[in-house]
Amino acid sequence: MLSEENNQILTRVGPGTLMGDLLRRYWTPALLSMELPGPDCVPVRVRLLGENLVAFRDTEGKVGLVAENCPHRGASLYFGRNEECGLRCPYHGWKFDTEGTCVDMPSEPADSTFKYKVKLTSYPVHESGGIVWAYLGPRETMTPFRDFGTDSLPEEKVYARKQLARCNWVQTMEGNLDSAHISWLHQFNGVADLPDDGTDKPGYPSNAMAWKFWAHDRAPRLEVHDTWYGYRYAAIRTTPNGNTNVRITEYCVPYSTVVASNPFTTRQLMVVPIDDENCWRYNFTTQVDLNPNGYGGENLFAVSPFETPFRNPGSGITPREYTAENDYLIDREDQRTSTFSGIRDFVSQDFMVTESMGPIYDRTKEHLATTDKAVIRMRNILLKAAKGLPDGGQPPALAGPDHDFRKIRSAEKNLEPGEDWRILGTDDDPVVQEAMLAAANRPPTTPNTPA
Repeated sequence: MLSEENNQILTRVGPGTLMGDLLRRYWTPALLSMELPGPDCVPVRVRLLGENLVAFRDTEGKVGLVAENCPHRGASLYFGRNEECGLRCPYHGWKFDTEGTCVDMPSEPADSTFKYKVKLTSYPVHESGGIVWAYLGPRETMTPFRDFGTDSLPEEKVYARKQLARCNWVQTMEGNLDSAHISWLHQFNGVADLPDDGTDKPGYPSNAMAWKFWAHDRAPRLEVHDTWYGYRYAAIRTTPNGNTNVRITEYCVPYSTVVASNPFTTRQLMVVPIDDENCWRYNFTTQVDLNPNGYGGENLFAVSPFETPFRNPGSGITPREYTAENDYLIDREDQRTSTFSGIRDFVSQDFMVTESMGPIYDRTKEHLATTDKAVIRMRNILLKAAKGLPDGGQPPALAGPDHDFRKIRSAEKNLEPGEDWRILGTDDDPVVQEAMLAAANRPPTTPNTPA
């Protein structure tokens, strides 16, 4: 359990809080690029880390992210006119560019120089991979953009979605870093009837066998391996045939996970705080798909009765049909006879448990167990970094010459005798080397060339 003080530090993200100051040192997803579809389009409200902001795309296509309230009399610039390379306040016509500079003050005398003294709070932005990223920290501490591979992602390969969660960001993060719950929350009765297809042996199992492994060994052993960007950890299970299955998930400070996938993946799931009690779950492609077996996506759910998180093609905001207000459409008969949770949507099963804890869970009341090692490690990293920042501590996992964020890959495999799980998904993994070689020799794609 955590002390009340540490729980407050961990979960509070507004300006001036310890965790809020830490998170502001990282480039953070602010909104999807598709929310600003073209020059001079309608502005968008953005609430990020407890701040109310407005995003707009100017006449030249440049994105601005500025404080919502006009510095004159506080009117919301969301209602402003987006025109001629600036956002004009509807109250008195003051106009600001994407840098927050006042470029026109028509309600003042023509010879007035007052506009040169007025500045609207604005934040640096970087568009990459279908996302508008923002840096909300001090300008003097801003580091280069952390490129997980999106900067070189071909336009036709861009995929970015987000979904709203009505709970504190840490609750959602802890779910992403909990490999034990897939043996319970996400299970269904038909798993036992799935036939052995011959892949319960050293190597890469089929999707159907993966479900069987999760159901067969419902108390995985966790091993955590620290890295420069955070850690990677393995959930280790024994298969029905006595093999060792490992699911390796990556955690990159502060809010990024790459969930285990077979044989490996670089797809990012980032949990971005809106404020203390709400967050966005961003799911996006970072690199051209290197997975040699095409694993992932809908294939994983082909043998299950669940609706899948991939039912919304293309980039966009995934709507919520299953919510707290309708009890996540839980079907008690289905819970008794078919699925463990009684909720048919896979991701909504996670929403149910994390949102039902309340907006901010009181961690002084919890009792952690052996399968919570990864959760504990994440908390320790964040708390240490947040507490050390006022004393000049350097936040972990910032961009630097020796930090290649494109190499962060999750993995899943049945181990060969004597095989070290720490190699899986790294540059030393033969299946990664094979996929990278194939990608290097693949002709470049264009929007008119099938990928």
